Amino acid sequence: MLDRTPSRNLAMELVRVTEAAALSAARYMGRGDKKAGDQAAVDGMRLVLNTVEMDGIIVIGEGEKDHAPMLYNGEKLGTGDLPQVDIAVDPIDGTRPLAEGRVNSISTVALAPRGAMYNPGPFVYMNKIAVGPAAKGAINVEASVEENLREIAKASGKRIQDLAVVMLERPRHEELKAEVRRCGARLRMIDDGDVAGALMSAWPDSGIDVLMGIGGTPEGVLAACALRAMGGEIQGKLYARNDEELARGKAMGYDFDKVLTMDDLVASEDVFFAATGITDGELLDGVKYFPKGARTHSLVVRGVTGTVRQIIATHKFEKLEHISFLEY
Repeated sequence: MLDRTPSRNLAMELVRVTEAAALSAARYMGRGDKKAGDQAAVDGMRLVLNTVEMDGIIVIGEGEKDHAPMLYNGEKLGTGDLPQVDIAVDPIDGTRPLAEGRVNSISTVALAPRGAMYNPGPFVYMNKIAVGPAAKGAINVEASVEENLREIAKASGKRIQDLAVVMLERPRHEELKAEVRRCGARLRMIDDGDVAGALMSAWPDSGIDVLMGIGGTPEGVLAACALRAMGGEIQGKLYARNDEELARGKAMGYDFDKVLTMDDLVASEDVFFAATGITDGELLDGVKYFPKGARTHSLVVRGVTGTVRQIIATHKFEKLEHISFLEY
């Protein structure tokens, strides 16, 4: 007989992790200190992750890419009890927007069963395309910009001129940007934060239809965990920055020609994802302070059920500081 008893939803525990990171980091909004903000987020995230009943190992630790304070690859977190899980973290997706007081800085974390997450090793960039449920099955990271936009428009019942493409503002994207414009689609350029960019493509109120371009591989894995539950899709290919990195990757057994599908990036539906806004953005509101406390806005998703929750929480610093060494 099929067991229909609801199982434990770790995503509801993960949101405490991203809330702690966001509350700790938000104090550094606009203060120009990326590392201090990142360290505050890491401290908040590590503290709460270690209270979660799980045997967790960090597979994706953002700090290895940019030499920031980090939750490092291979670090064990949680109480040590079952379940055994892989953990992907980006304590701040958008450290520069936070430091400069700009939009779309969020804190993110994801869990999947042990061995389910793609491990990119030291290869931190990938060419990505991500869409929401309406265009799932219509994208191909190896196809041209025009072909992808045409198929996305067809699947979503729009004209190409109606589509909005989000991409990172980077010199490497000048040709991509020009091609999107040639096709007649609209562009939303972001300074940083391509986890948020990917999630926007699956968020009905964001006005974004597709993420395109070269961004972080860790962010790609995190986005895949969320998009599985949100009904979207992401594809990617590892991107080598130079011939030396390409040769090193091939020697380690990485295939830079392989299309990484959702199943490659996270090979399980039993995934959990949480994100909390640090600064305001299209996806989430940032931390808002009031006397002796603050309010947070979070997104929580669960792969098995496809449930997507928004959580608005009120935090009272006087009570939090009795049970935590963190300064909120």
